Amino acid sequence: MRLYLILLKESLIFAVNALVVNRLRTFLSLLGVTIGIFAIISVFTMVDSMEYQVKNSIASLGDDVVFVQKWPWEFGSDYEWWKFMNRPQPSIRETDYLKKRSQLAQAVCFTAAKGGIVAYKKTTIENVSFVGTSHDYYKVRDFDLVLGRYFSENESQGGQPICILGYDIAVLLFEGRDPIGKRIKIDGKQPATVIGVFEKEGESAVGNTHDNQIVMPVKYFRNMVDIRTTQLNQTIMVKAKENIPNQQLKDELKGILRAERRLKPVAEDNFALNESSLLQKGFEGLMSIIRLAGIIIGLFSILVGGFGIANIMFVSVKERTKLIGIQKSLGAKNFFILFQFLSEAIILCLIGGAVGLVMVFLGTKAISSIFEIDIFLSLGNIVFAVVLSSVIGLLAGILPAYSAAKLSPVEAMRAS
Repeated sequence: MRLYLILLKESLIFAVNALVVNRLRTFLSLLGVTIGIFAIISVFTMVDSMEYQVKNSIASLGDDVVFVQKWPWEFGSDYEWWKFMNRPQPSIRETDYLKKRSQLAQAVCFTAAKGGIVAYKKTTIENVSFVGTSHDYYKVRDFDLVLGRYFSENESQGGQPICILGYDIAVLLFEGRDPIGKRIKIDGKQPATVIGVFEKEGESAVGNTHDNQIVMPVKYFRNMVDIRTTQLNQTIMVKAKENIPNQQLKDELKGILRAERRLKPVAEDNFALNESSLLQKGFEGLMSIIRLAGIIIGLFSILVGGFGIANIMFVSVKERTKLIGIQKSLGAKNFFILFQFLSEAIILCLIGGAVGLVMVFLGTKAISSIFEIDIFLSLGNIVFAVVLSSVIGLLAGILPAYSAAKLSPVEAMRAS
């Protein structure tokens, strides 16, 4: 065992020396592996980061919430949009009907949203999302307030001109001043008193962050726009009672809505019952395609790099043929020669992989700081890069190393 350890140590020393002496050749050899590892791990890192953000965003929707909408959350080429276009929008009346009839719902609320402009004194912000909600919104949607309070039941029912600001809106509009009790102007005409500010939530992959929203009672919101005819992404959100599965809730909602809309038994549903798991499935399919594309592109780069390393290793064997003969005449075993060249190829690939990982790491830091996106290089991707580099080095070096180990000492020493 000790002898093998000594041989291992000497083989590694020979390999490192060969790489140091031939710096240019070493650089050119590891370039292909570096590009390949960079391509694959970059794609994996982006996909993993996107999956993490999307899963968190989807989780914030609630896995026990069913969304009654006009359009289904479906993906694919068979999306029958022409059928869905003529469906009616969910209404406040249907929301009240569901609250009365549903036995499995813990809370039911209606939401609608529109874009517009908000102003306070001389400060104006464009592209703000105004959201009108019924009172049970706080029971269905998880959020926290850093300032103020939520609407009271009487304020919601009375359609009082009050609102809760998203964190980013509050910062831009009031610049650090206390916004509670201040009156803002919506679209230059509708006044509303600020009674609260949402806690900072950050970017959301599915667009459900409150940061750029202003939430108000829906009965005040409908003073600005006709929610019966305008496309405002009208949604009825239904939260299931504890221990009630979504499918059971959906079955109940389907029966109630069909009765409310007076659909015949043979008629198709003219509404969609969506849930967060549908988004998750669709997103996972998209990420699988992106991940596969990254693997294909990266493997081509690594394949080219592997052939380059194999070629360089054959050249290295030819250059050191006489040295191999001397080593064998002094008692070097075939194992020693084999391991010497094999370890050189593996070390070369590992260096290339390490450089690729460093490039990915620096790239994630740069993108995260510039665009304020949470991108991270996971331990799993690091391990994958190391294993892949080792495998490429092993495959690229096995034939050159085997040919070197099988050389005859006498013939090797005679080589010019």
